[in-house]
Amino acid sequence: KANIGLLSDIRVALANGAEGVGLYRTEFPYMARKAFPNRHEQYEIYKKILEGFSGNPANIRTLDIGGDKGLPYFEYPKEDNPFMGWRSIRVSLERQNIFREQLSAVLMASIHGKASLMLPMVSGIDEIRQVKEIIGEVCVELVRAGIPFSHDMRLGIMIELPAAVQTAHILIHEVDYFSIGTNDLIQYTMAADRNNPKVKRYYDPFHPAVLHSIKRVADVAGSEQKPVSICGEMASIPIAAILLLGMGITEFSLSAPAIPVIKQAIRKVSLETAREVAAHALSLESASDIAAYLEIVKADLKL
Repeated sequence: KANIGLLSDIRVALANGAEGVGLYRTEFPYMARKAFPNRHEQYEIYKKILEGFSGNPANIRTLDIGGDKGLPYFEYPKEDNPFMGWRSIRVSLERQNIFREQLSAVLMASIHGKASLMLPMVSGIDEIRQVKEIIGEVCVELVRAGIPFSHDMRLGIMIELPAAVQTAHILIHEVDYFSIGTNDLIQYTMAADRNNPKVKRYYDPFHPAVLHSIKRVADVAGSEQKPVSICGEMASIPIAAILLLGMGITEFSLSAPAIPVIKQAIRKVSLETAREVAAHALSLESASDIAAYLEIVKADLKL
């Protein structure tokens, strides 16, 4: 599947063989405007996304602002460390007027395709239950207004925080799927700002702590027979895709131009081989050992 943010991304995604949308970044339309789009404006955008992918699934992520993504018309508190601050689902739950408009728009658009809702930066079960309660209230409002919507839209969460990794066995019972956002998961696991060149060497997707976190989440989802995807940049690295496949990741969502490359890489190996690669990588004790081993695998597979 493809990661997209703009309507123009649909054509590029389809041209590269995307089988749906693994991550639609809804904040992009917000960032392109001078004020918050109302639910009808959002509905039209989500409708076009769903129709553009002709029945293939589309995971619509709720507003993910804060950190390095701001809106010029929305006032934020001054924070010493915005990545650890008021962002993503935290903003949505505190500013429910904005959140309810978005939920209404997604629900209204859900009749035009195979939409699912995805919550970013979830840290615990209370957030999921609060969102479910709000969704229920929004559904009641739509029913009263006579507005049609899908009554079986799936709900998923992004696993980006160590807190979510550690409580994955609890969270899985409240949702239909997991999507691991490796960009933030690596950043928060390693305490390394991915945009800071001074700590770039610590931002390592192949650090044992990162790999074991992903494996734990994949195992939890697999045990409940629920899908788990990767939607961070790690999925765009061919050797990483094979490693992730062997760890139990069942879906990949990435930048559209990388899709053919990753498909080609996956087709080069059997699932058994991928599992052997993952098992050996997870047995190693350091990021440097893992990186060296994966270089050998890359050479053997001619990646």
